[in-house]
Amino acid sequence: MSDQNVHNAGFTSSGITGGSLASSMMSHEARSSGGGVPSGGPTSTLQGMGAKGTTHSSGFTSSGIAGGSKASSMMSNEATSHGGGVPRGGTTSTVQSISMGGKGGRR
Repeated sequence: MSDQNVHNAGFTSSGITGGSLASSMMSHEARSSGGGVPSGGPTSTLQGMGAKGTTHSSGFTSSGIAGGSKASSMMSNEATSHGGGVPRGGTTSTVQSISMGGKGGRR
């Protein structure tokens, strides 16, 4: 289900769907970073996963982040770089939220 949620948000194998949550995220992220979407950020991460259909297999599941997965490693690295917590609106929380059918951790 998580891959379908990512696709429904507008992250597809043919790119980001115009007028979607994905296009809104991309626009917001580009404005916030001075005009470009940074590699490794929520938009680029979700688009890469949406294009490949690998959200669930990466460990972002409808019941949470799977232990020992790429997602858990991403979460651990992000928490370490932020002093122990995963920030709201960060890559891990946004990908997990959208994988579960939410709108991400955007403010």
